[in-house]
Amino acid sequence: MTRNSSHALAVVGLVAALALTGCSTGQASSGSDDTRPVQGKISLTYLQKQGDQEYFIGEAAGAKERAEQLGIDLQVVNLGNDANKTVSEVQAAIARKSNGLIVVVPDPAVGPQVARTAEDAKIALLTSDDQICTTGPDPTACAPGALVPRIGFSGAQMGGEVGKRAAEEFKKAGWKPAETRTLSTWKQDVTVCGDRVKAAKTAFASGAGAAVENIDVATDNTPTGAQDKVAATITANPGVKHWVIWGCNDENVQGGVTALQNAGTGADDIIGVGLGAYLACKDWKSGKPSGMKAALFINGKDVGALAVQTMYDRLKNGKDFPAEAFAPTKMVDAATWQAAGVGCS
Repeated sequence: MTRNSSHALAVVGLVAALALTGCSTGQASSGSDDTRPVQGKISLTYLQKQGDQEYFIGEAAGAKERAEQLGIDLQVVNLGNDANKTVSEVQAAIARKSNGLIVVVPDPAVGPQVARTAEDAKIALLTSDDQICTTGPDPTACAPGALVPRIGFSGAQMGGEVGKRAAEEFKKAGWKPAETRTLSTWKQDVTVCGDRVKAAKTAFASGAGAAVENIDVATDNTPTGAQDKVAATITANPGVKHWVIWGCNDENVQGGVTALQNAGTGADDIIGVGLGAYLACKDWKSGKPSGMKAALFINGKDVGALAVQTMYDRLKNGKDFPAEAFAPTKMVDAATWQAAGVGCS
């Protein structure tokens, strides 16, 4: 999702507009209330889970571009899926005298320890993409005031768009509900994934015009993990002719579509609606028939830029973090993804 420098300059106005969409609960900042404006050059550390995933590569690129524009010293660290590494890298960032931390945690269970470590060090803390709670391992059970401020996307809005498009494709296909199943695929301990899937179910039910049985599939949010879990689900449901699949991200939907096609289900009997578009576009780019009918384009580059800008505004100007700030999204398909600017390496 890396773009040229002219886009990087143009997105300054976008970031300013996005920041205005942040919801406020009166929560000032995470880290320490003693955070003071930084004199001189700001040093930030951006810790990302799954840093080799296309979305997070784009997010890192956006963060680096914005940091360069603002004269920030930024270090991006790939945590992979290692929750233990999250804690050690937070400690390493503090030892390097970073002024602020932006974190995408591999596991929300480390949230309280990350927040406590940042608080003790009097270092500002901001999350992007996934929520963490300062008082417990489960953000869904967290009091609103105990959630660390977050930059990302609205899970409810994204899931709603996915479910709406899936319903449109279902009605267009003319499938019988009794011969169809919907598959909801996601890592079930990730709060934002649950928000997305719940909204997709609701929107599909509202727009499909008929009741279709849903099957929840717990995955690890990777293509291979989703493929394995969906393959087992297919085996357990031999009478199903048509499948509609959505999930937390493109990885879940791509893995599920692959499993269905490997099991002999034709592309015309699959409606996959991805979330991200960075994997869906590869199917469309190939020109081959695919069960991936559409995807919601989420641009990680804009999130990375907005997260760095939000942290800069806090550290340089003393501006409170919003509780949440959201970046825009756009539905794309095989005919529109290129014009929408989806990066497809």
